Amino acid sequence: MGLTYKKVMATSYDKLTASAKAWDDMAAEFKKAESAYASATRGLSSQTNWTGIAQGNASLNFAGTQYEYAAAQAQAKAVANLLRDAHGQFTELKQRLESLVADARKDHMTVDDEGNVRPDMTQKERYAYVHDPDGQALLAQYNKAANSWADQIKKYVKAFEDADAGVKMALEAAVKDSNKDAFTGKDATFNGFNAGAKSDIEEYELEYAKDVATRLNSGEKVSNADVEGLNRVLRDNGNTAFKHHTEFGRDFVSVLGAEGTIKLSNTLNNVAHSGDSGRKGLYGDTNKALANTLSNATQMVFVEGQKNPAYGTKEYQQAFEKWSKTPDAKFYNDFMSDLKKAGLDKFDLDVAADKAPMTRGQGQEIRGYQGLVTLMQQGGGYSPQFLGDLTDQMIDAEKKDKDVWDLYGQFEGKKDGWFANDPVDGTLGIMSRDPATATGYLDPNADGDKNRLEHLLTQRDWNTVNTADWRGNIEIVGNDTFDKDVRAGLGLALEAATTGRPPGSPGEDLGRHSEAEARIMHDTINLLDYGDAEGKEGKSDRTGKADEVLKKEDFANMRDPLARALVTYTQDTGDILAGDGTGGRVGKGDEYAHGDDSRIQNSRTSVLRFMRGISDVPEGEEPENFNLLYQAQLGYMAEQLTSETYANGDAITPRAQKIGEVYGSMTALGGDLRIGQLEAANSLAGDNRFYGYHFGGGLITGIPVIGDMAQRSVDIGLNQWLSAIQAENGMVAREDRSTRNDAAQDALDAFFKNWHEQQPGGASEAVTNVAKGEAQQSYNAGRATTIDALKAKV
Repeated sequence: MGLTYKKVMATSYDKLTASAKAWDDMAAEFKKAESAYASATRGLSSQTNWTGIAQGNASLNFAGTQYEYAAAQAQAKAVANLLRDAHGQFTELKQRLESLVADARKDHMTVDDEGNVRPDMTQKERYAYVHDPDGQALLAQYNKAANSWADQIKKYVKAFEDADAGVKMALEAAVKDSNKDAFTGKDATFNGFNAGAKSDIEEYELEYAKDVATRLNSGEKVSNADVEGLNRVLRDNGNTAFKHHTEFGRDFVSVLGAEGTIKLSNTLNNVAHSGDSGRKGLYGDTNKALANTLSNATQMVFVEGQKNPAYGTKEYQQAFEKWSKTPDAKFYNDFMSDLKKAGLDKFDLDVAADKAPMTRGQGQEIRGYQGLVTLMQQGGGYSPQFLGDLTDQMIDAEKKDKDVWDLYGQFEGKKDGWFANDPVDGTLGIMSRDPATATGYLDPNADGDKNRLEHLLTQRDWNTVNTADWRGNIEIVGNDTFDKDVRAGLGLALEAATTGRPPGSPGEDLGRHSEAEARIMHDTINLLDYGDAEGKEGKSDRTGKADEVLKKEDFANMRDPLARALVTYTQDTGDILAGDGTGGRVGKGDEYAHGDDSRIQNSRTSVLRFMRGISDVPEGEEPENFNLLYQAQLGYMAEQLTSETYANGDAITPRAQKIGEVYGSMTALGGDLRIGQLEAANSLAGDNRFYGYHFGGGLITGIPVIGDMAQRSVDIGLNQWLSAIQAENGMVAREDRSTRNDAAQDALDAFFKNWHEQQPGGASEAVTNVAKGEAQQSYNAGRATTIDALKAKV
């Protein structure tokens, strides 16, 4: 039976130190025995009148026995130290577990003696939650939180099991005679005490892991038990609860080198993705443990006890350069240097070989970087410097050979998408998990002369799939093409870098951004629209085409992340559409850099084309991104409208003008979408309310959070809004600025009517009527601007 939470918490680990003391005492007794034996035999073996075979054998036996006494001391001392090492590990884990349980209780959870977790509430409270519709949802959240705490407790119990197995492995090895001096003749007993006993558990585990990894890389048959042992060793020593996790990672990766690490991962992947079902899970888990070991190995702490400066800042770069010259940086420097060669070397991988046109006698191998990034995708927590340096290395390589990653076959979807055939995009996807890393890497002000953002958006060759046509035995090489997951990593990295949040995060309160975040978003819009980070900036030969670029099939994976990112800039884009942006209607060449109140300053036409491009979807699919952008803008307008009181028409006029212009722009933008999509969406809408829902009725992910009064102001029937957009369709196609869109104007009137009814006393009916009139006039201006932006290409 395995360890349990109860056993872990009830065990007295002080017995280990008491046992260690006993083993130290035993070593001292062996020392006394050795001295006594030496005194007793020294005279016999050195007698000058005793010669011959008997004397020779006696001398050998005396020396052998004395050697064993010394070996017994070494073994006993090693066992004592191993027990102290075990005590340290178990104590550290228990303290962390106790801290975890304390945090759970602070989160209003009850943790019983068996480690079970449940919300801390009385039966009466639970009954009330169960019988209240709103309470049921809240209770579900409590239960979900309880399950999360329980899972964390189970992970710590599993960590105890791993550590315990490591102690057992070390103790068994320590008491087994290593016979290290057998060849010198000093050790005459091949099953005696261990003169080579080690005092560190991790040394035995490293030795074991090295042996299994070497046999796997050599193609030898390795038992499942040994692979499970390797998995456990890597998992155990990769636990960040232990201070040695970085050192162990470096030791293990140093043993393999960059080439051996890549080869081991490929070997594990071959079984994990195409082996028998009995080994797939084991080999896959071992690869994850290897990925985390690499992550630990490449960590860096510039000043012990201090947090590193933010990646991408001058302070960070200065601290890194100083650290890189210290002895602590030797492993990292050697590994990255080693990787420059191994990353471009070729390796075998079954999934790649299987896709080559083998019947023509043409196999294919992968590059080391492709294997390494495939491995890294299984882990996490990589240092920003490692991710940045690795990506720069790969970009440098492809600048010398744009076809360096090209392979035959598609590597996409659930079946084959696990393989990072485009390792640059794969690393960008890994970066997106840590927004600070993505921001620091993509910030144009942080990369010197590398121009990473510009290169990735406008210059890089993203076609990594070879094509060929065979005419008999003659190969006609075709143009390179792309996988369906092309630019997926770039899209996610841009979302993380421009928002400071992981991709797909829930909506937050409307707000502004940091200088770096705003700079990346500003430049991204200009680069995709004009091909230049400065935008048009008076250059008449630059033509905006972000809508055309983002409509392309090979940009499809960027639309959703960019839409989610742009929604966090709703205040900026709303101001820009209304002509109130800090850069005016024509925009500026750089962002508005003002600390955490920084903003984008793109031109209004660029923002509209960008919005149109990220709203595009294949025929027949729901334009969810447009709905997200549209509702976000109406939410922002409602938030502004409900944040003040208006005593007269003069007070509300500027706000009404802004609302009308933004609404006109967004409605015309929707009118440029395919009629079939909107008709299908309209039929699904039914009587759904507007704000926060998509056409199918489900909640929109990432919708900005607005106040209750603001939400009630836009809580109008969804069909009403969709009918307005549908009516606009066709007018935009005809560039028809004069025909009235009665449905849109009715919806705009309904917005102000609803606002008036939701805040009694907030504005008189006369003031509300002024707002309606001003908004209707501005609506037409916004609509015309959008038609121009989408058709005139200015």
